[in-house]
Amino acid sequence: MNVEGKGWLLGLAVIAMIFISSIYYFTDPDDPVRDDPWQHMPVRPAHVDHTELMPGPYTTGQEVTAACLECHEEAGDQIIHTTHWKWESEPVMLPGRDEPVTTGKKNSINNFCIGIQGNWPSCTACHTGYGWEDADFDFANTANVDCLVCHEQSGVYKKGKKGLPLEAVDLVTVAQSVAVPSRTNCGSCHFRGGGGDAVKHGDLDASLSFPSEGLDVHMGRFDFLCVDCHKTDNHQIGGRSITVSLTQEDQIYCTDCHDDQLHEDDRINKHTVSVACQTCHIPSVARKQPTKTAWDWSQAGDVLRQEDPHEYLKKKGSFVYEKNVIPEYRWYNGTATRYILGDEIDPEKPTMITNPIGDLSDPKAKIWPFKLHIAKQPYDSFMSYLLQPKTTGEDGYWKTFDWESALQLGADEAGLEFSGEFDFAETHMYWTTAHMVAPKEKALECKSCHDENGRMDWLALGYPGDPVKWGTTERTVVLKNGNNGEHDNKKEIQGESEE
Repeated sequence: MNVEGKGWLLGLAVIAMIFISSIYYFTDPDDPVRDDPWQHMPVRPAHVDHTELMPGPYTTGQEVTAACLECHEEAGDQIIHTTHWKWESEPVMLPGRDEPVTTGKKNSINNFCIGIQGNWPSCTACHTGYGWEDADFDFANTANVDCLVCHEQSGVYKKGKKGLPLEAVDLVTVAQSVAVPSRTNCGSCHFRGGGGDAVKHGDLDASLSFPSEGLDVHMGRFDFLCVDCHKTDNHQIGGRSITVSLTQEDQIYCTDCHDDQLHEDDRINKHTVSVACQTCHIPSVARKQPTKTAWDWSQAGDVLRQEDPHEYLKKKGSFVYEKNVIPEYRWYNGTATRYILGDEIDPEKPTMITNPIGDLSDPKAKIWPFKLHIAKQPYDSFMSYLLQPKTTGEDGYWKTFDWESALQLGADEAGLEFSGEFDFAETHMYWTTAHMVAPKEKALECKSCHDENGRMDWLALGYPGDPVKWGTTERTVVLKNGNNGEHDNKKEIQGESEE
């Protein structure tokens, strides 16, 4: 089919999409029906069958992209300005820093596989592009955008090193299958973060490809797709992981669809000022697949130890995996601190790779659930900062099992000085929990938190004890009267109680 024919079909599809979308988007915002959460059910664009639009043949992913861009002329430029493409946030000023910083997979480290610099060919298998093999990758070249990884629905598309399609992939079949991104599309990278299914997040794994409503009520009962909540404008996908987002902008919230006062019991509604929806409605994560909660790199290299992917691998060290993990609870205002390469550490205490910002006095903060991942990873014991090793390739640690060489090579790639002296330090990394929303019947009950053996550490959260036992859950009252646990304060707070 020629370009004019493709454009005619695309025009019809756009008209249909606008008409369907108008049913929701042009509803009067003052209409009472919008208070009904059912009014917010997602309306997806009409599907356009691409069988005739993508005849092929195609020998490379770039040839498929060229065909896509014949009709979607602006898509390439849109993609190259996204975080999914750049793997790096926009520069942001953070407290305690003299210059703006950026974060992202491109230039930051974590406490899982640590970092991609020097390890590009393997790590960039999850990049939404083709050919990223070294530091000289051209991020302005739209020809290397991978349209298929997000849009193909054949189920046979697989990417290998440098993000290139595997040779066995039938690119014509894959290209003709394109549609709205499915949960499996997003999960092809996000379910397998950290090197395997369920490893990194705890609330994201392959069980969400086709979940029961008991596992995730939105995806299982209502067949939500990731893009129904992570709404997209010009390929900018709404919502950011705590490891990338340094601001409160561009986040998504339950209240984008739900009223924050929708509970029949007003006592529960009052909790929404201080407690995130996720805290009660995601009682645990890793409910199908166990998730990694600890990783000790210092144990790697032991040739005598028996290997088990959930306990020990010679090239990676020892692990702890857990299932049905009860989250850690912290105040969170939507921002977090982030360890930046070169930051000085104190090896005598855990280094916070990510740390949620907020406390009892922060009006924008709420108590949020987090998965906490604890690791031991290499650091320069003379320079006192974390190091990023080179792990892949013929000269990487996974081939040589030589830490000194791997750390030197990794430091060179990351632009750090390596003294030659190293050890291993404990690091902590918090991951927001926002998926695996249970049905309301499975939400936490009062006694889950307000009980002698409840899951909340009230002292760590800044309260003098269980707020209910003090007679109030109002933060303003606690702050007004102090939180040192003195009896006279307790009486004042009880006097203000609305119980």
